[in-house]
Amino acid sequence: MSELTPREIVAALDRYIIGQDAAKRAVAIAMRNRWRRARLPADIRDEVLPKNIIMIGPTGVGKTEIARRLATLVRAPFVKIEASKFTEVGYVGRDVESIIRDLMEMAVSLVRTEALEEVRDQARERAIEEILDALLPSAAVVDRNVTEEDRARRARTRQKLLGLLEAGQLDDREVEISLKDRPANQAEVFGKQGFEQTGIDFQGFLDRMYPSKESERKVTVKEALELKAQEAAEGLIDQDRAIEDARQRVESSGIVFLDEIDKVAGDYGKGSGPDVSREGVQRDLLPIVEGSNVSTRHGVIRTDHILFIAAGAFHVSKPSDLIPELQGRFPIRVELSDLGTEEFVRILTEPENALTRQYTGLLGTDGVAVEFTEDGIRAIAEIATHVNRRAQNIGARRLFTLVEKVLEEASFLAPDPELTALTVTGDFVREKLEDVAGDENLAKSIL
Repeated sequence: MSELTPREIVAALDRYIIGQDAAKRAVAIAMRNRWRRARLPADIRDEVLPKNIIMIGPTGVGKTEIARRLATLVRAPFVKIEASKFTEVGYVGRDVESIIRDLMEMAVSLVRTEALEEVRDQARERAIEEILDALLPSAAVVDRNVTEEDRARRARTRQKLLGLLEAGQLDDREVEISLKDRPANQAEVFGKQGFEQTGIDFQGFLDRMYPSKESERKVTVKEALELKAQEAAEGLIDQDRAIEDARQRVESSGIVFLDEIDKVAGDYGKGSGPDVSREGVQRDLLPIVEGSNVSTRHGVIRTDHILFIAAGAFHVSKPSDLIPELQGRFPIRVELSDLGTEEFVRILTEPENALTRQYTGLLGTDGVAVEFTEDGIRAIAEIATHVNRRAQNIGARRLFTLVEKVLEEASFLAPDPELTALTVTGDFVREKLEDVAGDENLAKSIL
């Protein structure tokens, strides 16, 4: 579990997300409280429940990005779900418990990736030995009656091959290796969701019934090294331990991001039709948010200490339109502010993944040196603010469209001997976006 302090978490989020300090502080405190809870005495630890959060703000202001970056920062299992995709039992839609099943699958993948990284060096050593055996079998394999001189000569040759292999000089040489063939995913034939609901790992059962077979393949040494290292790493991982670690990580540090929660809010109990379904979704969500047991193919998951972050624009509805029971499970509410020209300027320049840096790098690969001037960046920010006010306000996502259109011609022409440098000035931006920014109907249809 991450030991970052709230201030360190906010500082890390600031590297990618501009503004929205209240939301960053809320999620940072929530993360630190998990670390604090883990150090409490056992008799009180289970009584400390996570303080779930509702983020309120229009699209494109950073709600999803904050949650996603947070999960990556603290290496927590994370899943993003649109609440509007669910309907109550009896209506067409997904079962809300599939949220926890998806989270568990993400956790297993995360833990396996970390475990593979830990054994990478050991797996590579095993792979190298197997490839050397394929290139030059040991003397004992070839002939048991070989002399000591022959053994020494083969050992010297093998050592030379090892040096050539590690130097990459054998990468293109072909070698025949044996690889384990994994059985086809028979569970998909029957539909795995039904088996997950029973808590049975049907795929694992089939894997044990039909053990993997080995087949011979002729590949280059470079490819063989990758394939054998991956196979060796899989064999070095304790699969049962990995699943147990994933289960514990889900229960203690899992994060569920419930987007579009405002789409299932409404005047519940008044009338019929779609409102009935919306209230039903809330009531189905309630058990997993307040704490319940969910069966997955990797075992039963307790949801008591999973952190739920809900988000929505709440243009039509408001958080108080949620059913009271669900409202009470989201005690922390933070409002994210609209983004304007100054925020867009910072978004285009400050983050480590700023669009200007991305496009400079992309076109740089084709030999085009792109430079964004200060007035060029401000022109993009001002036009983004202008179009957001006149058309649909999609926040910072508007910048993607504008920057792409500004550099569209250069992206198409590159590589070109006559195009080696491009300076994006304010006049250049206004020229490229003149038609779209000036025509309201065109702005709505294109941007």
